[in-house]
Amino acid sequence: MIMGIDPGKSGAMALLSLDKKDTFIYPFSKHTTFDLAEVFKDWAPEVTMCYIEKVHSMPKQGVVSSFSFGKNFGWYLGVLDAHQIPYDFISPMKWQNALSCRTGGDKNITKAKAQQLYPSIKITHAIADALLIATYGVNISQQNGLLI
Repeated sequence: MIMGIDPGKSGAMALLSLDKKDTFIYPFSKHTTFDLAEVFKDWAPEVTMCYIEKVHSMPKQGVVSSFSFGKNFGWYLGVLDAHQIPYDFISPMKWQNALSCRTGGDKNITKAKAQQLYPSIKITHAIADALLIATYGVNISQQNGLLI
C-alpha cells in the first residue's frame, strides 16, 4: 500500500494498493487523533511508502493557526516514525504537475481530477488532495518497478 497525506486540519490520509484497486480514505475532520493513531498502527505493516505534502505556514495565517498547523504536521511525522513507515515530502507543485491538475489556488481542480480518476468514490475537497498524493506515490512506485 502507498499512503498519501494532506496534513491540513481538513485534510485526509489515503491508502492505495499498487494496482489502485483497493482504496481506503480517512478524512481528518471525522477522526480523533486517537482513531488516527490506531489507523496508522493497523496499516503500518502494509504501507511500503508514505508521501506527505510538504507544507509551510501561509503569509496571512495567524500565529495560533500556524502553531496549530505545525503541531498537527509534527504529530503525523511522529506517528509515521513510531510505526517505522518510510515517508517522503512532496510539494504540491510536483504532484499536481505530475497529475496535470495545477490548482492555482482553485481546489475544485484537484477535486475534479480525483473524481475523474476514481468515479466510484464520492470525492470531497477534504479527501481529494490525499487521494491524489497517494496516486502520485503509486505512479512513482510503478515507474520504479515496484508493481508486481
